[in-house]
Amino acid sequence: MTKRLMRSNDRVFAGVCGGLAEYFDFDPVLVRIGYAFLTIFTAFSGLIFYLVLWLVMPEKNWIEQK
Repeated sequence: MTKRLMRSNDRVFAGVCGGLAEYFDFDPVLVRIGYAFLTIFTAFSGLIFYLVLWLVMPEKNWIEQK
C-alpha cells in the first residue's frame, strides 16, 4: 500500500496537521505546536497554507469509501 497525504480523522479543526503527522510519522501534538509557532512567526502566512492544504488534501473517509 502506498502512502498518501490525506486529512486525518484525528482532528482539531480540519485534520490537516493530523494528516501531516500521520504521513511523516510524527506526534500530532508536536506538529500542531510547530505549525502554530511557524504561523505566528511568519506573519500568519501559515493560515493561507493551511487553507490551501484543507482544499487540496482529500479526507481519509472519502478515499476509503471509493
